[in-house]
Amino acid sequence: MDPRDEKGKIWMNGKFIAWQEATLHVMSHVVHYGSSVFEGMRCYETPEGPSIFRLYDHIRRLFDSAKIYRMPIPYSLEDIIEACKQVIRVNELRSAYVRPIAYRGYHSLGVDPSKCPVDVAIGALNWGRYLGEEAITQGVDVCVSSWNRLAPNTMPAMAKAGSNYMSSQLIKQEAQMGGYIEGIGLDAQGYVSEGSGENIFVVRDKKIYTPPLGASILPGITRDSILCIAKDFEIPVIETLIPREMLYIADEVFFTGTAAEVTPIRSIDKIQVGAGKRGPITEKIQTRFFDILNGKVKDSYGWHDIIK
Repeated sequence: MDPRDEKGKIWMNGKFIAWQEATLHVMSHVVHYGSSVFEGMRCYETPEGPSIFRLYDHIRRLFDSAKIYRMPIPYSLEDIIEACKQVIRVNELRSAYVRPIAYRGYHSLGVDPSKCPVDVAIGALNWGRYLGEEAITQGVDVCVSSWNRLAPNTMPAMAKAGSNYMSSQLIKQEAQMGGYIEGIGLDAQGYVSEGSGENIFVVRDKKIYTPPLGASILPGITRDSILCIAKDFEIPVIETLIPREMLYIADEVFFTGTAAEVTPIRSIDKIQVGAGKRGPITEKIQTRFFDILNGKVKDSYGWHDIIK
């Protein structure tokens, strides 16, 4: 944790609390059963001021996740949006990683969560490149994990829930123990799903392929952004099941995500992807994406939410 973060304040159930005081009881439901849903958003410094990228879309997904898990959030969507902005203002941040989380709090211990309150907290962190500073241009080395993503009708992959990320931890740790930066999980049928915390795109013959929602992926906000940018560039995008071996013969492969942003992949299972560096389509999309994020080009999509 960056020492600067611990000097800030966290929004917790409608109040701002000193970082070190934003705690919960050890017998809270979330501690024992992973009953939380959360979001991760980036606030970027732009010429017009700090802006949380696609704030509405992230908070809408937070409420979608809570609805799937029958967790009634005791605030409106508009309340949480404004609270996220307040966190940036109160902590006097220009750029940050913003983490809102709703979780089952302290009442009783047992699988049934119905009597436990739904608490909400929002924090903001100073956070750099998730997969490393050089990853954006040089790419990363990854592997296909031995751990599959969630099978249909076991746990809802479309919900961004804390419990779902136990699977992500297994994928990430296995990859790092093998000397890789990240791992790619396959779905229950053996098709490409996603990374431990990223969506994935494959480029072959100037077409972009990406797994559909039915491949146990999270409906990524950055993923959707890249689909929009590719459409504007008139690059064909095909949402389809992707066999593992297609990763090895791809011209380019890249990850997307709020934390990873747009990160090229240079090798998979020690097999070089394309030229072993960021490819031209990845670079074209990545450049446009960052130009929008940093306010260098007009935000024609309405993705920025400038904090005054």
